[in-house]
Amino acid sequence: MSGTVTQWQTPGRVADTWNRPLRDLRISVIDRCNYRCPYCMPADIYGEGYEFLPRRHWLTAGEIKRVAGLFMQLGVTKIRITGGEPLLRRDVIEIVGSLSSLPGLQDLALTTNGSRLAAQAQELRNAGLKRITVSLDSLDERVFRTMNGDRGGVAQVLEGIDEAQRAGLAPIKLNVVIQKGKNEHTALDLLEHFRGTGIIVRFIEYMDVGTLNGWRMDEVVTSKTLLERISARWPLTPVKPNYRGEVARRYAFEDGQGEVGFISSVSEPFCGDCHRARLSADGTVYTCLFAKLGTSLREPLRAGASDADLIGLLQSTWRGRTDRYSERRGREGQPREARVEMYRMGG
Repeated sequence: MSGTVTQWQTPGRVADTWNRPLRDLRISVIDRCNYRCPYCMPADIYGEGYEFLPRRHWLTAGEIKRVAGLFMQLGVTKIRITGGEPLLRRDVIEIVGSLSSLPGLQDLALTTNGSRLAAQAQELRNAGLKRITVSLDSLDERVFRTMNGDRGGVAQVLEGIDEAQRAGLAPIKLNVVIQKGKNEHTALDLLEHFRGTGIIVRFIEYMDVGTLNGWRMDEVVTSKTLLERISARWPLTPVKPNYRGEVARRYAFEDGQGEVGFISSVSEPFCGDCHRARLSADGTVYTCLFAKLGTSLREPLRAGASDADLIGLLQSTWRGRTDRYSERRGREGQPREARVEMYRMGG
């Protein structure tokens, strides 16, 4: 039986076992991608014959809006649309429009590889998208194709970034995953290209997300190492976080040419301030990027569960949350266990 939570039933904010509130929701709208980045979807595993989720298992735009609204009743104020590659989903504009109409939503962003951004940037902005993040691991064509499984070129992504700027999607951020021996030598060239443009480059330590990317600690280039290299060329000054729990540590160029960020999940874990839930394309809620299991909303949602029922399930899931994987990784040196792959839940 469907139903709506009335005003007097509004649940309010929830906190997990470490007293971390729920503020951000990342919604993966599709489990497919047109790239085959080795650190996420290696081509030898995700080949032409790989069976992804049947489309009927994806939450519809209406279901996504309903679930997002319930999360907001528990404290979520920011939503990010992810994938896979979200711009592959044919109704992504409808999804953006429905989410942007939610009363009280403070921020709506989207992460993309940029390959289809040029054609959709203005529509996304018109539908209510505020910000966009583009994954771009190198400006060197050969390196870029190595990093994305040879599935597209740099020019395509740069065109998408230009169109996003023209459409007024701001600030634009670039996520750059750095792997030792793969693209670290191109990091400063990429940064030089975008300095002074208003586009914020964020370097991300190569992480052991999922279990299929062959992650090794000796392939991690720490943020500290990159910070030292960048500072030697362009002096930097630390910048205060925009809000508590911001994952990127920010630094401003002393010459006024913008800023750069570092996401250091491996060397400097930030579990203590993590307030993100993740909703997969098939309606599974995950409370950590390194989760082994999730909580399905699709079955109760499609079986007619009321809003109150679903909120109760979300409350129980978040209140029981104990996740601190990145901190445990460093202390215990534990072997890798089977975990959900990043493309399923969004990065």
